Amino acid sequence: MTYPLNDHMIDALSASNPQQRLQAAMAIGTRAEPRDLDVLIARCRVEPDFFVRDMLTWALTRLPADDTIPRLIAELDSSQPQAISQSLHTLSKVGDVRAWPAMDPALIGTALIAHPDTEVVRSAWRATVALVPGENRGELASALVTQLGRGDIEMQKSLSRAIVALGEDLVSVVDEKLHAEDDTVRAHAMATRDMFDDPDAGFAHALDAAKRVVALGSETTV
Repeated sequence: MTYPLNDHMIDALSASNPQQRLQAAMAIGTRAEPRDLDVLIARCRVEPDFFVRDMLTWALTRLPADDTIPRLIAELDSSQPQAISQSLHTLSKVGDVRAWPAMDPALIGTALIAHPDTEVVRSAWRATVALVPGENRGELASALVTQLGRGDIEMQKSLSRAIVALGEDLVSVVDEKLHAEDDTVRAHAMATRDMFDDPDAGFAHALDAAKRVVALGSETTV
């Protein structure tokens, strides 16, 4: 069944009330009309509410991948960080490996996995791990470990989870960073190594323990 274009529904995506925007995104996703693609992409760039953004992503996953993937990939070149992070998040949910070349560090460098914006880079870590073909896991792991030591504890936890999700057969890539000159990198590598051994262990506890080990090691070399 084809639904007539409902201008009120489109207008509601920019309503001041987030609940109205949420309901509008849900309704648009339910009808799943390809002609709504442009307005959904545009709203993703500016939507301030997390739950509405998640509903926009759901609505986009309901549309034909042949239409959405090229548009989402184009958003990766945006000057707006939210447009990039939301596109990465949505591509990971669509789950189509055709998007992989657009984020593969071997092809585009570290523009995404080392992006200066926190939300963009965390989305990039999750998306690359979700879409990487099996034969490219090692290369991706080697690229991701270059970011060890970056950011606060939540950011470091996100990176560790991404690396661990690539598979325990790649733990040697993390081991190479256990002897890094930077104390923060070494501690983060140790905590990530512990997550390989015990994925259910608390990251904060593992990181604190690793920092103590690194500090003791530094003292003995003074």
